Parts: sequence; C-alpha cells; structure tokens
Amino acid sequence: MAKLIAIYKTPKDKQAFDAYYASTHIPLAKTIPGLRGYDISAGPVDGPAGDTGVHLVATLTFDTMADIMSALSSAEGQAAAGDLANFADGGVDLMFFDTKDV
Repeated sequence: MAKLIAIYKTPKDKQAFDAYYASTHIPLAKTIPGLRGYDISAGPVDGPAGDTGVHLVATLTFDTMADIMSALSSAEGQAAAGDLANFADGGVDLMFFDTKDV
C-alpha cells in the first residue's frame, strides 16, 4: 500500500476549518481516482510534550506510489489540491510513501 498524509496546522478559525473540511473538502477528495481509503484524526493531535500545533491529520491510502502520482495529476487531484487554499490557512504538509507490513 501507499499513503498520502496531510498534516494540517492549526487554522485561524477551527470551527470554520472543520465545517468546510467536512462539507466541501472530504467530498472533493473522495472523487480522486485510485483512492482506496481515507481517514482523519479525531480529537487533539498531541505529542509527548502536549500540543503539536497540528489540528488534523488525514491519511489517504492508494495501491501504489504510481497511483498516488497519477491521482495527484488527475483533474480531481488538482481540484482537491487547489481547494487547500480555501480553508488551510494555518498551512498543510503533504507527504507520500510506500508502506510494508512488519
């Protein structure tokens, strides 16, 4: 499996972020071709020292890295990426990688 992780930093207005993310961004992202799974963090994103400055973590699962690259270059992937500017005013880090069972 391959994963795309989106780490959203704390936005200016958490309630507005959450409402937009749920009503607009999730449905948009779910149209991305090749998407096999999509989950998000629930509640605070803490670290050993407490607050991390991270509001939400989304994990999107694909079969392969090639599928992620194809998804990102698709019209749906471009629309989802372009939508980030509409709500992620705290910033977002995107990471993608292959996984293996251990």
